[in-house]
Amino acid sequence: MIKGRGSSVGRAGRAAAAYRVYQEVNRPGSPGLMARVRALPRMISGAVRGDYRDLGRNKLLLMALAIGYIVSPVDVIPDFLPIIGVTDDFGVFLWLMSSLLGESGRYLDWERKRVTGETL
Repeated sequence: MIKGRGSSVGRAGRAAAAYRVYQEVNRPGSPGLMARVRALPRMISGAVRGDYRDLGRNKLLLMALAIGYIVSPVDVIPDFLPIIGVTDDFGVFLWLMSSLLGESGRYLDWERKRVTGETL
């Protein structure tokens, strides 16, 4: 992914995905935001160990690259340019947060089933 490249369709898709995660977090019976945030270290370590197979190493790598992309001081579109400079970082941030929160909700369901002995 090259900074500064992205269509309005891609940005709209990331915003829609973030909104779907927001709705999922607020759905009755669904794990709340703080439960999902607290589950992130367990989910990542479980994925690295190979216990939680629903989060593949490729997606973990993409998430790590997204974090590097956001904190990187080198940009194709410099951040000091008003609005335009931060939109690419914000798009990646939206993808990262929606991916992490959505996946952590699925992880909590997987963890609950594993603890209660339900068939996976």
